[in-house]
Amino acid sequence: MILGNLNQAFGGQELYASVEEKASHLLYFVIKDHPFSDGNKRIGAFLFLLFLKENNLLDQSAINDNGLVALALLIAESDPRQKELMIRLIMNLLAVDSE
Repeated sequence: MILGNLNQAFGGQELYASVEEKASHLLYFVIKDHPFSDGNKRIGAFLFLLFLKENNLLDQSAINDNGLVALALLIAESDPRQKELMIRLIMNLLAVDSE
C-alpha cells in the first residue's frame, strides 16, 4: 500500500516528483503510519535504504548509520503536524552536493 502511494498521480502528474521525495515519504509513512505490528522504525529504515540503493542514491546521500537511527527516532517522536518539516529534512540530507 505505501509503496503504491509513492507512485500516485493526479491530473497526469506524479504527486511525488523526485526519487528523493519518494524516499523521504517512504521513510516517514512507514514510521508514522505504523503499518506493521512491531518494528516500524527498523522496517522503515531498511526499506528506505533499499529504495535508495535501487535508485542509485545510497552512496550519494549524507545519511550514515547513526544519522539514520537519529532520523528514525526524530520522525517517530515528531508531531504529525510537522510532517512537511520532516520530509524537507530528509530530502535535504539526500540532496546531492552540486559543487
